[in-house]
Amino acid sequence: MPETSLERGRATRERLLRAAVTLIGEAGWNGVTTRLVAERAGVAPGVVHYHFGSVTELLTAASLGFVHELIGQIGEELTRLPDPEAGLDWLMGAVAVYAGDDPASLLVAETYLASTRIPELRDRLAELVLAFRRTLARWLAGHGVEDADTVAALLAAAIDGLVLHHRLDPELDVAALAGPVRRLLRKE
Repeated sequence: MPETSLERGRATRERLLRAAVTLIGEAGWNGVTTRLVAERAGVAPGVVHYHFGSVTELLTAASLGFVHELIGQIGEELTRLPDPEAGLDWLMGAVAVYAGDDPASLLVAETYLASTRIPELRDRLAELVLAFRRTLARWLAGHGVEDADTVAALLAAAIDGLVLHHRLDPELDVAALAGPVRRLLRKE
């Protein structure tokens, strides 16, 4: 069956978003141009502005989509684990993969930085972060962790901070930090 123009349009939009995700990590938020995205996506530069009102709109959509998917995967995985200790061990192991110079870490860091200058991005990123913290808090509370909202906020901030610190100190054994962080989960 032949592809409809709507399906072609959606496929083009997805190629633009994927190209933008890659380029944010490679060139930095301010280094991404219409021409670079179009070239990477294999389309004419005018196609970018057909689908997105501006490069900032494209980068916002691409980065928020990536962050949404990433934190969604983390939340889903945590719900499969039997208890907070196992979850924390898995989480620290997962965070250790992000050395700060990998494409995902760079994209998230660039998104956080850009959110300090772009109010809409800041607001929408805050919604994602708060939703992630609520997911963590529900999971923690379901396992009897006291003050689950506060622990979830600390854990979410620790994840971001550990990725940044790992970039500055490649010798940092993120997985080994599970022990001290585990104390946050203990009932007193």
